[in-house]
Amino acid sequence: MWSHTMTVQDYQDLIDRGWRRSGKYVYKPIMNKTCCPQYTIRCHALKFQPSKSHKKILKKISKFISKGELPKGQEDGEPMDSVCEETGPREPSKVCQAEAKCAAITDVQTEISERPAITEVQTEEADAAPTTSETPRKDAESLLDGRTTAAAPKPGMGVDPNRPPCRKAKDLRKERRLQKEQMRQHTDGVSSIVAPTPPTHTNQPKTLEDFIDESLPDNTSHCLEVRLVRSSPPSPQFKASFDASYQVYKLYQMAIHKDPPDKPSESQFRRFLCDSPLEAESSPDGPEMGYGSFHQQYLLDGRIVAVGVIDILPTCVSSVYLYYHPEFASLSLGSYSALREISFTRQLQKQSPKLSYYYLGFYIHSCPKMRYKGQYRPSDLLCPETYMWVPIERCLPQLENSRYARFSQDPDAGDARLLKDVGRALVLYRRTVMPYAAYTRKRKGSSDETEVQQYAGLVGQDCAERILLYRA
Repeated sequence: MWSHTMTVQDYQDLIDRGWRRSGKYVYKPIMNKTCCPQYTIRCHALKFQPSKSHKKILKKISKFISKGELPKGQEDGEPMDSVCEETGPREPSKVCQAEAKCAAITDVQTEISERPAITEVQTEEADAAPTTSETPRKDAESLLDGRTTAAAPKPGMGVDPNRPPCRKAKDLRKERRLQKEQMRQHTDGVSSIVAPTPPTHTNQPKTLEDFIDESLPDNTSHCLEVRLVRSSPPSPQFKASFDASYQVYKLYQMAIHKDPPDKPSESQFRRFLCDSPLEAESSPDGPEMGYGSFHQQYLLDGRIVAVGVIDILPTCVSSVYLYYHPEFASLSLGSYSALREISFTRQLQKQSPKLSYYYLGFYIHSCPKMRYKGQYRPSDLLCPETYMWVPIERCLPQLENSRYARFSQDPDAGDARLLKDVGRALVLYRRTVMPYAAYTRKRKGSSDETEVQQYAGLVGQDCAERILLYRA
């Protein structure tokens, strides 16, 4: 349906019933009829921890900003270029041997290219590596060459029980530092003996913000800035950067989506990504910039290279679209922008406690390329019948068996906002607001009851009583 204007609370309630917007056009898939059911997905931003693939993307960005080196090879540039490693089981028939070999080789090459000449500290899964594993780069590369042609290795004997257990490099450094301090005190004539303190295990996992900060080091070849501008109504900064932003969009559509040059016109760009029905609102307990529609512009050395289109709503940041300059397709900017938007949601939550979710749009399990959204955990999918949120881990087994699924396990659960009385739905008729029941009395013999009944059922009783449905 076409929406001329809408409050942010109305839109929040609509997307919590499976609706989305494209410009001012607001739509909802009929889930049990469409060929590819599209389930609304949201991420718990406050509980989010970056996965291994997310950390690789942040390291890739860091390497580019600090050294100015773009990754070799062009990737497809879509957000799904970040391998979905936690989205649940894939169908075995769809994983070919060549794909598996390619993934294994790519992982090794990435590990070698990112490893310094001497392995000092790795704070992730490789923390437990012994200090004797300082393999020269040439040896590692020769190992890689041999791996691509050699036969499968024989089963090993397991861990050597005679060797001491592996310890984290960080703990080893602390112990060496303590030993040096004790030696220095003995040298200075200190009689007291300092007993070694047992290693403490209070290490907290790094937050998303820690990884993002590390990806933006000082003394770099490039400067990356993220700027938020209101797109509707357009702010002065949005107007000043409109042409530069549009040119990036046009290049993106032509290169990534293969649009002909005349299709991504300026008017189409405005309708699709700039126009919005959401009213600009603010509240005392809301975020500083208020609610509504915004563009997050990514500026590299002062030049726009990517733009994330978002809506800031009462309980979430909703991602609308992301476009970027094709020159930087290999940087996985789709996934990087999602990580930045999750971090932005966490920042807004400090100002507005209710705003704690990041909506990624639709999760389409029947389309493998669209499963990447399931890697931002923890996340929920919206049940298409009860409109309750269900953890994605509980939904995936059902989606493996059927494209359409009711996620709620309670057979008695239903739609809490189910339409009860279509006569109370509000309509706008001849510049007058009235309940639909009053409208039908004025328009005797009205033939649109089925249409209004369907509309009110899709938006729910609450929204039907707040949103004005235009009647000619």
